[in-house]
Amino acid sequence: VQLVESGGGMVQPGGSLRLSCAASGFTFSSYDMSWVRQAPGKGPEWVSGINSDGGSTANADSVKGRFTISRDNAKNTLYLQMNSLKPEDTALYYCARMEGLIVDWGQGTQVTVSS
Repeated sequence: VQLVESGGGMVQPGGSLRLSCAASGFTFSSYDMSWVRQAPGKGPEWVSGINSDGGSTANADSVKGRFTISRDNAKNTLYLQMNSLKPEDTALYYCARMEGLIVDWGQGTQVTVSS
């Protein structure tokens, strides 16, 4: 199993970023997926989740209305569109393969929101 996140960077408050996660080594279309983040000095925080066919999504209250999770099963890729970014969104963002709980995750991509 390999999960490779990309798309992170530094952005000003109010800006946008789109994260991608390229998946390989398993049947991507068969698994629910999530985005999880970890800010410096804090524990992991679940951010968004999507079911295997993309028909159902859920978001943490902290990102509701600002972040959108999606997937392209033909491209084995998971996405996270992040709008109206805030300094408190600064974290290392991971994509995760789910089987109820997280069973695999990638190396992460850093998102820094700062003026």
